[in-house]
Amino acid sequence: MLRLIYGPRAAEQAATLSWLRYEEVAVPRLVRVFRELGIKQTFFFPGYCIDRYPNLVEGVLADGHEVGLHGYLHEVSLEQDAAGELAILERGLEAAGKLMPEAPVGWRAPLFGLSDRSPELLVEHGFLYDASLMGDDQPYVLSTPKGELIEVPSEWANDDWPHYAHVPALEYVMQVKAPRLAAEVWRAELEAAYRHGGCWVTALHPSVSGRLARLEVVVEMLEEILSRGDVWIAPLSQIAGHVRRLIDSGEWKPRIVEVERTDPAATGDG
Repeated sequence: MLRLIYGPRAAEQAATLSWLRYEEVAVPRLVRVFRELGIKQTFFFPGYCIDRYPNLVEGVLADGHEVGLHGYLHEVSLEQDAAGELAILERGLEAAGKLMPEAPVGWRAPLFGLSDRSPELLVEHGFLYDASLMGDDQPYVLSTPKGELIEVPSEWANDDWPHYAHVPALEYVMQVKAPRLAAEVWRAELEAAYRHGGCWVTALHPSVSGRLARLEVVVEMLEEILSRGDVWIAPLSQIAGHVRRLIDSGEWKPRIVEVERTDPAATGDG
């Protein structure tokens, strides 16, 4: 993200660069914590980070976690033209192909900024699911002319960025919350999903929630969830795959949303 904004002068932002590179500490820490808890998760990597920090990706894969794509330099999809969005997606897939034995099947758009073109592009490139939208409390289907994409939705309240991110160089200036206050929000969302049979999906950034005090509350929550014995914690690819199998077998019919498209003639993309 920093390199997207500052380009070749990103290194001048030494403090912010160090804040982002805390992921070199946090990603192995998260892998270790998840191993101790006995759970597998999904890590969304920008393609640049796959190229720049292959050891982090390899460590995630070696422990059996899923790696999904998250842009290349954290470009916001809806801010790109058609050619630019395609190029970013293909560049990310190229980076993933250097390390991953199989192509990624999951996508989370940077800043949740999915474009109206994105679902069709993802279907064309073999993706099973997207995790960028907020249109339900459980997975649903995005219908495109090229086929269907499973949507595994989340919501801003379940993202750690609004609770913690104070990064002036990235133009985020927020009041940083105490971890217990962020956890209150997440617990409220989790408990509602539990009562109503929903799917609770978080978005936790290693450089944000991988820090010691914040990770402690995440671990406490995960331990509480695991102690219930009737909650499935899984990588998003497993959840989306389960949904796809239920649809194909006729056991469940989720909501189907036809992706609304902008007229290309009105945008100059046509």
